[in-house]
Amino acid sequence: MHSLERIDRYRLERRLGGGAFGTVWLAHDDDLEALVAVKVLAENWAHRLDVRERFLSEARLLRRAASSRVVQVYDIGELPDGRPYFVMQYADGGTLADRLADGPLPVPDALRLTASAARAAAALHDAGIVHRDIKPSNVLLRSMPDGSARLLLADLGLAKSLAQASGLTMAAGSAGYAPPEQTEPGSGIDARADVYSLGALGYHLVTGTVPAPPGKVLPPDRLRPDLPPEAREALLRAMEPDRERRWPTADAFAGALEQLAADGEPPPGAPAPPAPAAGRRRRRGTLLLALAAVAVAGGTALATTLLLDGSGPGETTVKDATGRVQATVPAAWGRQLRDAGWDPKALGLPDGQEPGLAVADDLADWTDLGARVNGAFIGVSEHGDLTAEVGALTHTGCHYQGGRDYRGGTWQGRIRTWNDCGGDKGSLTEAALTPTGGNGRTQVYVQLRQNGGDDRTDPILNSIRVTG
Repeated sequence: MHSLERIDRYRLERRLGGGAFGTVWLAHDDDLEALVAVKVLAENWAHRLDVRERFLSEARLLRRAASSRVVQVYDIGELPDGRPYFVMQYADGGTLADRLADGPLPVPDALRLTASAARAAAALHDAGIVHRDIKPSNVLLRSMPDGSARLLLADLGLAKSLAQASGLTMAAGSAGYAPPEQTEPGSGIDARADVYSLGALGYHLVTGTVPAPPGKVLPPDRLRPDLPPEAREALLRAMEPDRERRWPTADAFAGALEQLAADGEPPPGAPAPPAPAAGRRRRRGTLLLALAAVAVAGGTALATTLLLDGSGPGETTVKDATGRVQATVPAAWGRQLRDAGWDPKALGLPDGQEPGLAVADDLADWTDLGARVNGAFIGVSEHGDLTAEVGALTHTGCHYQGGRDYRGGTWQGRIRTWNDCGGDKGSLTEAALTPTGGNGRTQVYVQLRQNGGDDRTDPILNSIRVTG
């Protein structure tokens, strides 16, 4: 491999990145005294005329787009060894993949950035181009003189003209972002393929997680319970496996997200949210769903629990507002109680108000994985497959310890545990319980937060009673 220091008038400074077919360099244009990005075809593909043509096609498509929302091409040429290169606008703000390194973004920011990406995709579509590989690493940010950042869509290596795309039969795209028609031979694609990818992009920005394959996507509010229902529906509509049910255009999707982002902004003059603690990575989106589920049921009044008859030393027995759900927890956990029930829809089960409670030493910090909270959430569900839903849960920012089977006098089920949550030593336990012996339809969802001391999982599960 030849060492490159200069390409024509462009002095190479450092490698920015690369892929299977080429390398991108940061370079200095000595004539214009400006930084640019130079993409060079890889040496091992120089002899392949089809790959060479595909490489040059990317430059032509970028130039054809002629949009301030898409990376601009300034120049094109050929090295002495015959390899082509093209010179592009340099985006100094990195990529959206870089933004995700510290976890999910604030919801309004995630929606706004996704909307900008959708506007950029719409510019491609207006020019008769479908991108076919929209994902965080292909969305760049460029600093503007006023201090803002402009979003730029890049890497059209898989892009095609819409006239050609209708007859495409080869699979293309990246796992998690590609719609089913890009992976199914003979389907052909249109601009709605990019709408799916844009929905997946927004999903990743909101949850910090690459979505599952089409048709198996976990609702984003399962990973980000503070996500407004309208945002959830907008993202899931974009990711519909059936393209006829998606947003009809990227512009329509962008418009919906822009309105949602505006609705989610604090009013003028409102104080800014506190900055994350120094030295701690901001991990939004891994909020626990149990407390959010209690909140949507409507009852959020706090009350101090009392030691009831039948509780052992140092323990507190708590009940929900209906009196149907009861459990015994350590007395130190019983400082605050929310007892007005929950909506199992938050877990992906059929919606409706069901009995449930949350008890903890500090319910205000329940949704912060880094907080030292001890407590329990217990919710009843009469419908759906609770075991499957709990088995699909993940918690970004925690280390998964594994699962085990549980069988007590009243309940049996599967217990799953995470530890080191939020960079601390706290543990998180999820359990899906059914009656021992299989009699009855009642299912119980349990979520425990524990920080230090003896593991209280089994004693708490053994104490749960559901009547009526």
